[in-house]
Parts: sequence; C-alpha cells; structure tokens
Amino acid sequence: MIRRSLAALGAAAIAIGAGGVESMLAQASASAAAKPAKYTAPLTPWGDPDLQGIWSSDREAGVPLERPTGQDKPRVEGSELDALLERREQQRASTAGTIGGVTGAGPTHWYENWGRRSARTSLVVDPPDGHVPPLTPEAEKRQRARTGGAGSFGNGPFDRPEDFTLYDRCITRGLPSVMFPAIYNNNTQIVQAPGYVALTYEMIHETRVIPLDGRPFVGERIRGYMGDARARWDGGTLVVETQNFSERANYRGTGATLRLVERFRRVHHQRLRYEVTVTDPHTFTRPWTAAVNLGPGVHLYEYACHEGNYAMRHMLSAARAAEAPGAKK
Repeated sequence: MIRRSLAALGAAAIAIGAGGVESMLAQASASAAAKPAKYTAPLTPWGDPDLQGIWSSDREAGVPLERPTGQDKPRVEGSELDALLERREQQRASTAGTIGGVTGAGPTHWYENWGRRSARTSLVVDPPDGHVPPLTPEAEKRQRARTGGAGSFGNGPFDRPEDFTLYDRCITRGLPSVMFPAIYNNNTQIVQAPGYVALTYEMIHETRVIPLDGRPFVGERIRGYMGDARARWDGGTLVVETQNFSERANYRGTGATLRLVERFRRVHHQRLRYEVTVTDPHTFTRPWTAAVNLGPGVHLYEYACHEGNYAMRHMLSAARAAEAPGAKK
C-alpha cells in the first residue's frame, strides 16, 4: 500500500514537472502561513486564565432566545441576513410601545441595540433546531396551577407586592437571564483573585462571588435567588456549576431542581464566549444550551432601581381604583 502511494506521488510529480511541484509546495506554505494562530488567553499573576474586564452582550442584542418559525439555519448571510435585519427593525418599531403593557416602555430609540448586525438566528445552540425543549407533564401542571406571576408584563392580579416578578421589584433579573441581552445595561464585570472569581451584573446590580477551591455546595435547605455556585478551570475555560435555587427564582417554570453549568472562555482579546446548559428533569424534557458572544464593554452604570421605585405602588393603587364602584363607567 505504501509503495503504491509513493509510486503514485512520483508519477504525479513527473506529470506536472518540477516547476509544478515547487508551485504546489509554495501554495501549501502560503496557506499554512495564512492560517491564524490559535488564541491563548493571558494569565493572571497567579497563573489562571485572565477573563477580567467588562464584557457586553450588546453585539447580539436582537437575537431571539429561540429560532423563529420557518428558519432552519443557525446563521444567515448575504440577502438572507439583510432580510433578517429588516424584520428585526420592523419588530423593534412595532414592539417598543407595547413592551410595558398599557403604559408602554419608552420610545423606539430606547431599543436601538436591537439593530445590531448579528447573523445568528437564536441564542439556543442545542437542541440544533434552536428551540427550548418542551415542558414535562409535571411542569405543565405547575404552570396551570400558578396564578398571575407575569407581573407588570401580564394582566394581574395586582393585589400585593408578591404578585410582581422579582425583576419588577428590582430584586434580581435571575440566572441565566441576566447574561442574555436586554434593551440596555448589558454589561458584566469579571474580577478574579486567587481562589475566587466575581461577576457583577449591571442590570439590577448583583454580584456573585464564586469560590474555586473545590469546597462542596451548601446544604440543600439553603437556597437563593442566584443559587449556590462553585467554579473550576477546564483548560482555558471557567466552568461554573450552580444549584440550590429558590423556588421563587422560577426561570421559565423551573424550581428548586434547576441546575446550571456556565462556561466562560476567552476566544480573542476582544471576545468572550459564554455558554450555559440548563438542566431540570422536573421541568424540561431534556437539557438545553444557549450561547452568547460577548464583546468589550466600557464601564458599568448605576442601576438605581429599588423595589420598583414608584412603579409598584402606582400599579397597586391603580388596580384598587379600577376595582372601585363605577370605575368601568
């Protein structure tokens, strides 16, 4: 077999001549030289991959979590991309005035981030169809049993502060939502120290301080809105596992059995890849993964939001006024 291969190569060389061989070798050398070198993230003084900085998801604002119906490609280009961006612009213009319910949510230019030129068709990368897996029968039953829960984005009831979401009340935007692009405040600051990594989110101004020392998770009776997180390094990737979520966190119908595995990897000096795998066998029929490409941010702005400021009190008082005799008339 080897002899036949060598004989074939020799015959090919004779057929194309010495000049042709030299030309082929030159082309191969040029191709190898043009191939970009694999990026290696810088290291901290203590030797961990350096992910520090302010990172923004603005570059992918407007990309939906799930792929639109009828779209079967994870990315588009050319005329398909132009058509996709045009649809997003039309959606931005038509949706801006209705996002906040009957009160609206600001003028169209507040949603300028949605006009970013991203070719991705969904943040969900697994399943390959770009859709969040169906709910389990158990989760569907829970959803039917829940009343309200959509807060200011729904139709009530608005009887007490607890009828509003944690996002409405400026308590938390929740995981993994806080890593996905919104209309503004899409920055995350990463700070590292020996044995720890800290993530501060501009939206709702939360900070997670996550140990890297291999300690076990806290007992399951201790739960939080952002869960309990532990981190480790897998080569140049920071892997963060989080569990022990509060039932009140309720991400897409999940509960206390939610488990997240987040991965942060610096793929370029101006790009950080974020992936999160969502697992909850009591809610979804299978695990699923979403990804966001983060670019450099500038700085964090203050997010001065405290228990909904005046909004929640006004919505509660408006609901009582609507219930008063003669209000409909």
